[in-house]
Amino acid sequence: MNSVQVEGVYIGKAKNLGHGLISDIDKHRLDRRLWLWPQGLGTDEHGDPRFHTGPERALHHYPSEHYEYWRKHYPHIDWRAPAFGENLSSHGLTEEHACLGDMFRWGGALLQISQPRSPCYRLSHSWGIEDLPQHAQDTGRCGWFYRVLKPGFVSPDDSFELIQRSYPGLTIAWALRSFYQEPLEHAGLKKLVDCPALSSRWRDIALKRLRTGRVEDWSDRLLGLPLEGLRA
Repeated sequence: MNSVQVEGVYIGKAKNLGHGLISDIDKHRLDRRLWLWPQGLGTDEHGDPRFHTGPERALHHYPSEHYEYWRKHYPHIDWRAPAFGENLSSHGLTEEHACLGDMFRWGGALLQISQPRSPCYRLSHSWGIEDLPQHAQDTGRCGWFYRVLKPGFVSPDDSFELIQRSYPGLTIAWALRSFYQEPLEHAGLKKLVDCPALSSRWRDIALKRLRTGRVEDWSDRLLGLPLEGLRA
C-alpha cells in the first residue's frame, strides 16, 4: 500500500439547515492536536447521533482523490475537503486499498476500520444536488468509518500508519459493491456476516437479508423525510 499522507483534519458544529434538518457536514480545518475519543474527535458534533456517531462510527475518513471526480461531474462547485463532512482527508488510501478491520496508528491513537459510509440525503441538502447520495453510493466514493481502539492525541502532522491487516480480501470497495450493487448475493452477504471487524449494524442487516431474501428500503436515507434530523 502506498504511504498515506494526511491532508486535513476537520471538526464542526451541528447546524440547522431549515425545516428541522440538522446537519454536521459543515466542518472547519484544525491545525493543532486534538484528543480522539471512542465517540469521536474532540468536540465534533453530529446531525443525527443515531447514524453518524457512536463507537463504530467515531471518525469519518474520505479520500481527497475523489474530489477530482466530483469537480468533473459538478463543475459549478469548487469541490474540496471537507465537502463530504469528513473528519480526516488523505491522499494515498482509497476504498480500493483499505480493508475492513485494518488497524492504523495515528499519533497517540489506534484506529480500526469498522464499515463503509452510507451516503445520506444531508449531502443533497448541503450542495443542492438531489442525486448526490445515490451517485456517491453507485460509484463507491463513500469513504469509511473507524472505531477507536485506543484514544489519544492526534494532529494533521502525525503519521498515519497501517499496522495490521487481517482481512486483505475484504476491501471497502468490495464491501460497498456487495452491499449495494449485489445486495442479495449469498456469498457476499455471508462474508460480511462472518467478518467480526465489520460493525454490528452492517452485519445485522446482511444477516437479515440472508434470512428474508429481501433488501431494506433505502429511500429514507437517500431522500430523507420531512421530520428526519429533528432533535428530540
